This record gives sequence, C-alpha cells and structure tokens, in this order.
Amino acid sequence: MDEKKIITFEHGLMGFEDCKNYTIIYDSERPKAICWLQSIEEPALAFPVTNPEHIYKDYKPIVDDEILQTIGELKDENLVILLTVTVPSDIKKVSANLKAPLVINSDTKKAIQIIAENPEYQIKHNIYEAVQTMKKAKGE
Repeated sequence: MDEKKIITFEHGLMGFEDCKNYTIIYDSERPKAICWLQSIEEPALAFPVTNPEHIYKDYKPIVDDEILQTIGELKDENLVILLTVTVPSDIKKVSANLKAPLVINSDTKKAIQIIAENPEYQIKHNIYEAVQTMKKAKGE
C-alpha cells in the first residue's frame, strides 16, 4: 500500500476504535457516488461512503473548531467530507449518516469522525428519496 494513500483516524471510527488506518477504494474508470473506506489493519472491514454533495445540498456540519485542529489546518482545497452509508436489502431504504461525518485533511492524511451539532441532520437520511428530490429540482 502506498503510504500516500493511507488516511489515519487517530481515534478510529465509532465502534471501531482499534482500526486507525484506512484507504479509499473506488473505480477510477467509472467513478460512482459510493466508494469504500477500507481498513488497512482489518481487511474484512470496509465502509461504503459517499460525498454529501450527491445527496444533500449545502451540507455544512457544525462542530467545535477545536475538535478539527487535531487533523491540521483545513481549507477548501484540502477538506474532504464523507458520509457513511447503510445499504439494506431494499434499495429504497439506503441511508447516509449526516450526523456523524468523516472529515479528512487531504494534505496531512489525518481524519476524524465528528458529531454534527446541526439538529436537522439525521443518522439515517434516506438517499433514494434525497436523489429523487434533487432530480425533480433539476427538472430530470
């Protein structure tokens, strides 16, 4: 594994605190809205993740800036936010966790999972409904 592709979560992810190093896996020839956050320490552990812009217009989690300082100075150019996705058997019930996003500093390769203070953000935001709403807004 190329060291430049390893992202370190110093505190791990909620429920998976022992796994600290991950990489993002995606098909470079066919980029999709969903990719995988793959654990380096535990090969069987991978989380489907998505960029919030695919499902929630103007996603801006509110969090105490002090929490984010542990991953280095964040700017628009190095800030990456991902949401974990839950994929049940019914595709219409696929959801994203808006309440606990992953914040990554692409310069330092350090990351943290935060709890957004935004009261309107849900743990299980229905992706299918969100995409349908966005399509309607665009006239598709």
